[in-house]
Formats: sequence, C-alpha cells, structure tokens
Amino acid sequence: MMLKGKKGLVIGVANDHSIAWGISKALHDAGAELAFTYQGAAFEKRVRPLAESIGGHIVGDCDVTQSAMLDNVFSKTADIFSGEFDFLVHSVAYSDKSELKGKYLDTSRENFLNSMDISCYSLVDVTRRAVPMMKKGGSVITLTYLGAERIVPNYNVMGVAKAALEASVRYLANDLGPDNIRVNAISAGPMRTLAGSAIGSARAMYSFNATYSPLGRSMTLDDIGGAGLFLLSDLSSGITGETLYVDAGYHNIGVPDLTREKREEG
Repeated sequence: MMLKGKKGLVIGVANDHSIAWGISKALHDAGAELAFTYQGAAFEKRVRPLAESIGGHIVGDCDVTQSAMLDNVFSKTADIFSGEFDFLVHSVAYSDKSELKGKYLDTSRENFLNSMDISCYSLVDVTRRAVPMMKKGGSVITLTYLGAERIVPNYNVMGVAKAALEASVRYLANDLGPDNIRVNAISAGPMRTLAGSAIGSARAMYSFNATYSPLGRSMTLDDIGGAGLFLLSDLSSGITGETLYVDAGYHNIGVPDLTREKREEG
C-alpha cells in the first residue's frame, strides 16, 4: 500500500486494454485514490464502469485541445480532492490513421499540427494546470514509444510527435524540479491497444518484438502498470526527466539475431 493516502488524475483511459488502465489498476492496488477523464459519450460508457470498479471518480469529458474542457476537468478534480493531489498520468496521443502509412514525406500540415498538439503539447497544458495542486511535490508520467528515436514502419508523424514529447519531459522536469515535482516517460513495447491498432504494421511489430527482444516476449498491462507505480511512488524519488523503457529490452538491440526463431523452433 505504498500509495495509501495519495491521490491522482488519469487522462487517457479508453477501455480495459488501455495502458493507462493497466497503470490505474496498479495504482489502485497500491492504495491510491484516482480520478478519470473520458473523451465523448462513447468512451464514457467504457470508462465509467472501470472507474467505478475501483472506487474512482469521473471528472468529465476531456478533449485536450479544448481549454474550457481542461479547465472544467481540473476544477472538478480540485473539488473532489480538496484542492490537492499527488500525481498525474498523461496517456494521450493521436494522428490521422490514413497518414500512418506510406511516407512521412507526405504528412499534411494539418495532421502534423494536430498530432503535435494532442500528442505533445497536451502534456504541457495539463501539467501546468496540475502544478498548483501539487502543493507537497508530485510526479507526472506520460507514454512514449521507441519510434521517437528510431525509424519504425508506418509510425511516421507519431515518431516526430513522440520525440517532441520526450524533449518536453526533460524541459518540464527542469522547470518543476525546484517544486519537487518529477516528470518522466515510459517507453512501452508494442501492445494490443486501441491506439496501437492504428499503426498499419502493428501485428508484425508485436510478433517481431516478442521474438527478438532479450526477454523474448510481449509486454503486458501488468508490466507497464508496475513501471508506472514505480515512477509515481517515492521509490523513484531521485528520478526525473527520464524515459524508462519497458519493452523486454528490445531498445537495446542493434541488429536482431534473425536465426533466433529458427533455433528455438529446432
């Protein structure tokens, strides 16, 4: 119960397969009290029962591009938590699915700006609103992916947006260090989530990571949940501005051992 008495806001749960939900379950099991947002009526039908199943609070509809919605969400969160909470989970990203294939060269200006706004700037926007309520310090985490630093087929503009997100983590960590607020990112391996399904080569990526990563398996929600719990707890009190890789070690691989699968089958 390392988070007993701690409170936090989770932005980005879509369903029970979401990485944000895996983190939420781990936080709840550690004793935390949670508040959740949703985006639109369709997602509310999925998120509300999940929140209720762990005694969580729903603080409203949240489109991160709409300042009024964000203001309302943080106002309700302040009311529920008496003006103070300890951590923030940011799990928000978006790009037009039709542009997550073909060439990055063909990315439209409209989708580039929209992807950067939702996938990167939203972290800055929500963190700025959270800081006044982290009166005793706190912790912020966001979700990224290896495509931020290496070329991943069909990831395209999302790779650029995630690279900007990781840079934002470092700059926010520097800004908020004097307030004892830590900011970190989790770089999760490929997982079967709603967001991941938008990537054209998703199925091949799951298989490749499971085959050629050092641990030789795919990631689970429990894997990511444990990492989130670590970064949001006092166990990581000296860590900020970092990207923690939770991908079975795949990010360490330069050239995969392409004979590994055949040897294991043999």
